Amino acid sequence: MTATTVVIGATGAVGSALARRCAARGDRVVLVARDGARLTALATTLPGAVAVAADATDPDALRAAIAGAGAAISGLAYCVGSIALKPLLRTTEADFIDAFRLNALGAAIAVQAAQDALVAAQGSVVLFSTVAARAGFPNHAAIAAAKGAVEGLTVALAAELAPAVRVNCIAPSLTRSAMAAPLIGNDRMAEAIAKLHPIPRLGEGDDSAALADFLLSGAAGWITGQVFAVDGGRSTLRSRG
Repeated sequence: MTATTVVIGATGAVGSALARRCAARGDRVVLVARDGARLTALATTLPGAVAVAADATDPDALRAAIAGAGAAISGLAYCVGSIALKPLLRTTEADFIDAFRLNALGAAIAVQAAQDALVAAQGSVVLFSTVAARAGFPNHAAIAAAKGAVEGLTVALAAELAPAVRVNCIAPSLTRSAMAAPLIGNDRMAEAIAKLHPIPRLGEGDDSAALADFLLSGAAGWITGQVFAVDGGRSTLRSRG
């Protein structure tokens, strides 16, 4: 029986790379994202892929998208994120709520909607945090708080859904993507940020997708409740001074 993997945020750098990896190993991939045109274009490149346009901040649309994936879901990846950087004095209540709704609440609703299908398939979930949730960077209060909630959600769900469903989390550093374009559109700025990493480059979508693909697979069958950094060493290492 062909395994089904649902990738939410499928048109992003990580989501699209993960979708390609899952399709390459024979999974039926259900692609979920807001941009219907980009979603359809991606689906046409992946054998048997299903495209469902839905906004992760719309609970009803998200639930409907997951319900349409079928009664057995082997893998669920919530590859959704945001970069809303402001000093605390300029960060509004709405900024905090919006970041939480997209990053943490959306992830919780997605897993909740898929729970029965994940249990039926003895499946696996991958959520996404950020290096900033633990490392601590200026101007990251809203997103770090939201992604910190994702890390807490990861371990809570891993405990609740064990042993039927495994739940893990990936915490990347800055990755080349449309979302990050305002930060890395300038070559000098991109080079400066890259040099902050012990492995001095920016992330690529496939860096995180490769780990997500492994965590969704049976090869990671004894791994759950973990948060993995994919960040060029930035969260733990100091290569200078």
